[in-house]
Order: sequence, then structure tokens, then C-alpha cells
Amino acid sequence: MPFVQISLREGRTPEQIRSLITALTSAVTESVGSPKESVRVVVTEVPGTHWAAGDVTLEEKSLS
Repeated sequence: MPFVQISLREGRTPEQIRSLITALTSAVTESVGSPKESVRVVVTEVPGTHWAAGDVTLEEKSLS
């Protein structure tokens, strides 16, 4: 049972998230031959204040 976990900065529409789930499911099905019903996808949206690189949050970066 393939399990795909992806983290994104929050702010996408439900339609964008749904499209991403479909694309990821298709990619796994096509690349490893798993039945679509066995593919699990979890999308986690993270606030910009909770995601940092080089000690700068995405929120801080967007303000500069």
C-alpha cells in the first residue's frame, strides 16, 4: 500500500488540493503499478509562520 505524504504552505484552494491528490495517485499507479484503491495520500498544509529555512520563516521572507 503506497503512502504519499506532502507538506505545502497553506493557501491553496480545495480544488487545487483535490487536483494534487488526483495527480499524485495517478503518478503512483503509473510508476509502480499499484491499484488506485491502495494508494494513500495525505496533504498537510503548514502556516508560513511554522516553516523556515536558514532561520527565516516563509512569512518573514514574504514580508521582506
